[in-house]
Amino acid sequence: MLTVADLFCGTGGFSQGFMQAGDFTVVLGIDIKKDAVETFSANNSEAIAIADDIRNVRVRDVADRLGGVRDRIDVIVGGPPCQGFSSIRPYRSINEDDRRNNLFEQYTVFVNFFRPRFLVFENVVGLMNHKGGKTLEAIRDSIEAMGYSTDLAVLNAVNYGVPQRRERIILLGRRGKAKPSLPAATHHFDGRGMGGSLAKKSLPLFEPGLPLAVTIEKAISDLPPVNAGKGATGYRDDVEPSEYARARRKNAKTVTLHSATAHTPRMLEIIRLAGTNRWALPEGLTTSGFSSCYSRLLANEPCITITVNFVHPASNRCIHPTQDRALTPREGARIQSFDDDFVFCGSRTQIVKQIGEAVPPLLGRAIAEAVKSQV
Repeated sequence: MLTVADLFCGTGGFSQGFMQAGDFTVVLGIDIKKDAVETFSANNSEAIAIADDIRNVRVRDVADRLGGVRDRIDVIVGGPPCQGFSSIRPYRSINEDDRRNNLFEQYTVFVNFFRPRFLVFENVVGLMNHKGGKTLEAIRDSIEAMGYSTDLAVLNAVNYGVPQRRERIILLGRRGKAKPSLPAATHHFDGRGMGGSLAKKSLPLFEPGLPLAVTIEKAISDLPPVNAGKGATGYRDDVEPSEYARARRKNAKTVTLHSATAHTPRMLEIIRLAGTNRWALPEGLTTSGFSSCYSRLLANEPCITITVNFVHPASNRCIHPTQDRALTPREGARIQSFDDDFVFCGSRTQIVKQIGEAVPPLLGRAIAEAVKSQV
């Protein structure tokens, strides 16, 4: 059994994917957001869960709580928020007790102390172009300077069974000279992405006969219709769930978090007239907002990237394909590939943010299976 530490864990979507892959056990989660750590802990009851700024967490204290053994962790995963990326220093100049450490540098402190067999660094695609690519190069150099060989690519969650076009930079590190490999795609999707050369160079070629990407309809059509401001707790019995939906139901007997936002009369009018972008609305109905605001999702396509505001049409494209309301938290969780029996803690507002910020578990699972095959 391989042990996993999830730094900047949020709800634990990434480490949940490792658990689903089998042969992994999660032993540590750290995040600054208390409600997210409560969710992580509810789904990883045996793991040490720390709700604090990682810069306040002494790595030696963590080691003591894990039994005082440095090689207690086999895999470290994490996506440090981008604060401080502009000032990354060479690894040799980083002191674990230096309060100037930015969040990525603190990630490297944990890596260098525990020396895991594998590490996974995850981040937003925009990092690829930060300072003309020099920031990402510095991150990779820091990890390789600690004795890790790396593979780097922009992976799209839609290529790994997630019904969502969600791209992330993924760097996989393996201790030693043997170069690791990121996972091959399991689902085919023809849409364009933002990864550019990083995606094209590193994403394995599609093999003939791969299943098509999972659509929104396949992800959520077994959930009961609800009106704005209303909710429901039972699965539909008049719709045959897709293979994806059956897998997400897991051990759940009832539907949770399936309550829709109570929209104002004016917003309901906008929703009823919504098309695939804001410009599809009658002129003058809205006066501001990005083109993706106030717009409806398409049932026969994967979802666009879920955000922390996926229950508010004024902020992004999140109107249900056929019903006049925004997505419910449960529909957002389905689109992020969380199983229905995954426990979320906190208020509805906090849970929506947790879902929107998470690494999709199925993407984590694909990476975990790649790691497992290279042990």
